[in-house]
Amino acid sequence: MIALYRFAFFLALLMLPFATQAQKKKSKAQLEKEKKENLARIKEANRILQQTKVQKQASIGQLTAIQEKITVQKGVIKNVSREINYIESDVQETEGIVGALQSDLDKLKAEYATMVYAASKTANSYNKLMFLFAADSFNQLVMRMRYLQQYSEARKKQVEQINKVQAALTGQLDILESKKRQKQNLLNKQLVESKNLHNLKSQQDSVISRLSKQESNLQSEVAQRQQAVRKLDNLIADIVREEIARAARAARAEGRKPSTSTNKITLTPEAALVSSSFAGNKGRLAWPVERGFISQRFGRHNHPVLKGVVIENRGIDIQTSSGEQARAIFEGKVLTVASVPGMNNIVMVQHGEYFTVYAKLKTVSVTTGQTVKLKDVIGTVYTNSDGTTELQFQIWKNNANLNPQSWIKSK
Repeated sequence: MIALYRFAFFLALLMLPFATQAQKKKSKAQLEKEKKENLARIKEANRILQQTKVQKQASIGQLTAIQEKITVQKGVIKNVSREINYIESDVQETEGIVGALQSDLDKLKAEYATMVYAASKTANSYNKLMFLFAADSFNQLVMRMRYLQQYSEARKKQVEQINKVQAALTGQLDILESKKRQKQNLLNKQLVESKNLHNLKSQQDSVISRLSKQESNLQSEVAQRQQAVRKLDNLIADIVREEIARAARAARAEGRKPSTSTNKITLTPEAALVSSSFAGNKGRLAWPVERGFISQRFGRHNHPVLKGVVIENRGIDIQTSSGEQARAIFEGKVLTVASVPGMNNIVMVQHGEYFTVYAKLKTVSVTTGQTVKLKDVIGTVYTNSDGTTELQFQIWKNNANLNPQSWIKSK
């Protein structure tokens, strides 16, 4: 009976960690995925940063590449910290199992010692025979014979159980030692990654300091950018206005009712399907370049160096590698191909009542009126004199400007 109780306890003890194992496995799989993504982002940021360093003079592109590395580095440190927490949880669980197994082993050994002591009193054959023949009846004799047999088997089972618990204890101690080594390795890694972050912040401060000495040049760059943005805005507004008018005329000519709003495109049934599909893929649309990071987000932002200077971005800037190709994020029709000073070549693609704009292109691979499919090449992204390769990407719905980051997949 004692042996059966101990065996049940032993099994329950070993099954204890599996209660939370499924959840931990999922969380650790997510950690591993994030680790791989961070490594890929760091590798890409390094490649882009090296290209911006070709020119000895500090640049905004160089600064944004360093800032991207800092952001990813913080993610790496956070990832390592979470790994340490999981390992610490495993260590605590294993220590609990080891303690329980050790306690059970001590009890089993104490019980076995008691059994051995009791058995020593009837160790020789004479005492066993006296015990048997002292029975008052034949039935009692049989019962005493069974008792001696069961007692002998109980001792054997107790020895087996002690050996099993001892083996389990040894195994758990090995696991515990392994977990502690893993924890120490992660702590060492955390220290290294923290030093890397400190070095990156020092690089950032150095670049900002060097850029601050180029204030007049930066002011000129901001002014040129603002002028280029206004020209691009005017071009987009004109194109959308013309498309709204053209679609209304086409609807009337075909006997369809045009949109009652002067700010909304009248869609054909086919265009309405494309528009609906585009909207249905919000948050899942492809990136306009295969590699890169968002160097400037949508909306109004303080200039990274110039104090009191605010920059407004109608889309997002994506910094990427030299020679990178811009790709269509969804099927559509090329509405226009044009050139805007400060934005280089631009391509505007229509997706029903939605428009995507690809600016700062060195070369263009499509023509007006051409139908493009998902990931078809639009053109090659331009690299400026600072060695910065950056795509300006925008999304519009009719004449309303949207935040592209809400529409494309997150990285």
